[in-house]
Amino acid sequence: MTGSTAASFTADDYRARMERAAWTAAEAGLAGLLVAPGPDLVWLTGYTPPAVTERLTLLVLAAGQDPVLVVPALEAPDAQKAAGAPALTLRDWTDGKDPYAATAALLDASGRFGISDNAWALHLLALQQAVPGSSYTSLTEALPMLRAVKDAAELELMTAAGAAADATFEEIRNVPFAGRREADVAADLDRLLRRYGHEQVDFTIVASGPNGANPHHEAGDRVIGRGDMVVLDFGGLKDGYGSDTSRTVHVGEPTDEERRVHDTVREAQEAGFRAVRPGAACQDVDRAARAVIADAGYGEYFIHRTGHGIGVTTHEPPYMIEGEERPLVPGMCFSVEPGIYLPGRFGVRIEDIVTVTEDGGRRLNTTSRELVIVE
Repeated sequence: MTGSTAASFTADDYRARMERAAWTAAEAGLAGLLVAPGPDLVWLTGYTPPAVTERLTLLVLAAGQDPVLVVPALEAPDAQKAAGAPALTLRDWTDGKDPYAATAALLDASGRFGISDNAWALHLLALQQAVPGSSYTSLTEALPMLRAVKDAAELELMTAAGAAADATFEEIRNVPFAGRREADVAADLDRLLRRYGHEQVDFTIVASGPNGANPHHEAGDRVIGRGDMVVLDFGGLKDGYGSDTSRTVHVGEPTDEERRVHDTVREAQEAGFRAVRPGAACQDVDRAARAVIADAGYGEYFIHRTGHGIGVTTHEPPYMIEGEERPLVPGMCFSVEPGIYLPGRFGVRIEDIVTVTEDGGRRLNTTSRELVIVE
């Protein structure tokens, strides 16, 4: 996380987030939240520890109580510099002291707490021993929508991240593909994302020919040839907020079948986007996209969910998948990314990040969804 991200939000912004999180936890029947280093801590406080070690760092939130960040003494000066530090109390501990005893004093002895998914087992087990009457549930299980609805400032950052990914695609479509390894094109994607402001690149999928039938193919040494369909899926974090887009290009002229498959995915992606509106269920987006592909006879080759949430991480709730009846709310951001994957032959995926508006949806990726011909 770069310093520019913390500067985008004030202590009052972080205070409001922590207060909302604490009261949301109370409404869910929890005594509080315990937040370890990771994306939730960054979102709530603006703080990223200089290193994640065995030393306990933990934010304790409970409705009606001041937020407390338990930190190792040697890292307290860094914590004090965080943008959200004025909105909380720092409680440091020194090596040789018991940080769990200090944390236990902040907890309801018989309470049930939501705890970060990425909290170390070492810390959770020690807390259970220090507060034997307490119990815990994962933060994502208890409050899956905690970060899902973005405010205006967050949407501005999400929009900028999407624009940077779009600029990357506009350049990558003009680089040579034929005769180069997938890994070479992936390196170009990484370089371009960073040029356009990404401090972190999470993935640069370049899946050519039969590799395109694997949705999460790792770019390798396969040499891209004329006649190859190539799935490009790339993204990461710009100023702390995520980008993620997919476009499928073709090296030279495609066959009629390749065009037909691409057109089907493009129509499915459009149908999924048009299903986005406040109050619609997440599964409605999946159903709309999936129906187009099934009607075209390729239903068995669409092998993943239609979308995932995105924010301070590139994959998070909500998920656009059958069975997810949670309603869409203005400010939610997620991908709409149907695909068709023909084993041993080729694949096609088209993906935009979409945010829910007051009366529908808005794409954060605006590059052409037509089949692009590359050389």
